[in-house]
Amino acid sequence: MKQRNVLIIGDSYSTFEGYIPCGYEVFYKKGREDNDVSKVEETWWHQVISELGANLVLNNSWSGSTIGYTGYCGSDCSKTNSFIYRFDELIEKGFFKENSIDTVFVFGGTNDDWSGAPLGSPLYSQWKREDLYYVLPAISCFLNKVRETLPDADIYCLINTELKREITECFETSCEKYKIKAVSFDSIEKELGHPTVKGMRDIRDGVMKAIAGKK
Repeated sequence: MKQRNVLIIGDSYSTFEGYIPCGYEVFYKKGREDNDVSKVEETWWHQVISELGANLVLNNSWSGSTIGYTGYCGSDCSKTNSFIYRFDELIEKGFFKENSIDTVFVFGGTNDDWSGAPLGSPLYSQWKREDLYYVLPAISCFLNKVRETLPDADIYCLINTELKREITECFETSCEKYKIKAVSFDSIEKELGHPTVKGMRDIRDGVMKAIAGKK
């Protein structure tokens, strides 16, 4: 079986010091005392990559980042750390011409929820720049952009627990529209709102089931 080439696009849940691009904010690191995840091998993504025998091409995860252009305290993330901007940056720099990506894990939306960014109304096509300051249009725009850029890739969208109903429903509807696999979880154990070692295993188990095509 051909080895998978993996791209991860995420927020704090998918970070670990030394495994994300230089300058990106990190949550998980060695010696952190307020969460028991202290080794990269304990992260959900490292476990999944190892079990698949896959090649991690890039972990593009930034702690505290939103999918849309509105961040914490109403900050403008349209040219900094938003998922959309970071993905556009990869396109512009030729990342997808230089790398053959066949598997993508998207794990976001948590900070769009926590930041209190305006939800807006669902919008599944013909987005304008101003629409992307609203959570729901931004989610669908981003997922559509990933699918259009990688039409043949296996794309998995991990949906956190305890999100606002509107956000969860937008993820689910967008995934169905753009032929992306939605990965939901019964529970994720957390400390300070972030997965613990057990929570990371909860995520890994859900992802591996999704990859295996199990309900």
